[in-house]
Amino acid sequence: VQLVESGGGLVQPGGSLRLSCAASGIIFKIDNMGWYRAVPGKQRELVAMVGSSVTNYTGSVKGRFSASRDNAKNTVSLQMNSLKPEDTAIYYCYADIRHYSYSLHSYSFWGRGTQVNVSS
Repeated sequence: VQLVESGGGLVQPGGSLRLSCAASGIIFKIDNMGWYRAVPGKQRELVAMVGSSVTNYTGSVKGRFSASRDNAKNTVSLQMNSLKPEDTAIYYCYADIRHYSYSLHSYSFWGRGTQVNVSS
């Protein structure tokens, strides 16, 4: 399985960016799919996770970020609005994937990350 992110870049404070992630490979079902972010010297932080019926966000992005999935395409997107300098990080796509219909467990996969820089 591969997770490939796209959409990072440089944006001014108050601006918007949209990240996308596509999963490919042997996939029967994706249980959870979402985004983490990391900055040097800090632990990787959950940003948003889209489950089968619930989407969770970390407090600092609530009201500004919106995550959505397309189950038919095995993709997840993150719309980031009102960006702040503290949102600067490498954003990683994450997914819990079941390979087959008879799989008892899902396995965790990560993308390589996409850099988001918020600066004037």
